[in-house]
Amino acid sequence: MVKVRSPASATVINAISMGKGSAFGIKLYVTSDVRVLNHDAKEDIECKCKSLDYPDMDTSLMDLCVKKVYYKLREFDIFNLKNITLKVETKSDIPPGSGLSSSSAASNSIVYATLMELLSEANLSRDDVDITDEDLLNMGIDASLEVGVTKTGSYDDASASFYGGWKITDNYERKILHDYIVDYQKVLIYIPNKSLYTAQSDVKAMKTLAPLVEMAFENAIKKNIEKALTLNGFLFCAALNLDSQISIDALKSGAKAAGLSGTGSAYSILVDDLSDIDEIKSALSKYEGKLVETSPDNKGSVVIG
Repeated sequence: MVKVRSPASATVINAISMGKGSAFGIKLYVTSDVRVLNHDAKEDIECKCKSLDYPDMDTSLMDLCVKKVYYKLREFDIFNLKNITLKVETKSDIPPGSGLSSSSAASNSIVYATLMELLSEANLSRDDVDITDEDLLNMGIDASLEVGVTKTGSYDDASASFYGGWKITDNYERKILHDYIVDYQKVLIYIPNKSLYTAQSDVKAMKTLAPLVEMAFENAIKKNIEKALTLNGFLFCAALNLDSQISIDALKSGAKAAGLSGTGSAYSILVDDLSDIDEIKSALSKYEGKLVETSPDNKGSVVIG
């Protein structure tokens, strides 16, 4: 069995408007356990997939991630496993539909764990096959696009989850334009009692924001995460008819930045050493939902077992 943990990510710039985005890893995780059950499958590869948090959840993404890794390995003559049944189980700290990249974290952890488990079963190592980290990242993105859980491929979210740190990306070209570390030690995540899924969002409304999002993106390029994150959040709240008062209350109480993550429903709030975190929490206590205190993740996806 191989266990891989991949972090969530919080949005700095939503890529839907102009195809360029930005996100940073946070210490909320999806953990995937992958193990070979047997060699008696009727097909080359079969998957028994399950979310331990949401047992009735559609497992199409999980299944496709596994198969993409398997058939990539089959391109190498030294990998000759067939009729494999894999058991895949995920455990998540990230509420689905919250805008915190739960799908990207899931796909990253599954493709990585699947690769390591299949290599181990075949008595091979990563040195024996030419499959890079970028290959794994792209397999997860391709699976997410095919299943329909993302509109842009979410390369910003996926790369922040896979590699950790703060990424600024061209999502259409799948390129990391800038790679920074978030200087803040603490991040508050406010999660309302509802989910909003990207696939159901008003893309036309968000694309009309492109000239204004460009201004936020320029701030990100200049490493001004506070202005970029906050401006982006207000813009997308307006486009999606979501409540920006949450961000305003956080900022009034001393937060250095606050804004909608993805297309919601979560909001990310940056707090420095001079901020009164208890005052911010008190200001947001009137809103129904959950307030999570965490920090940036700069390690990304790692094997933990």
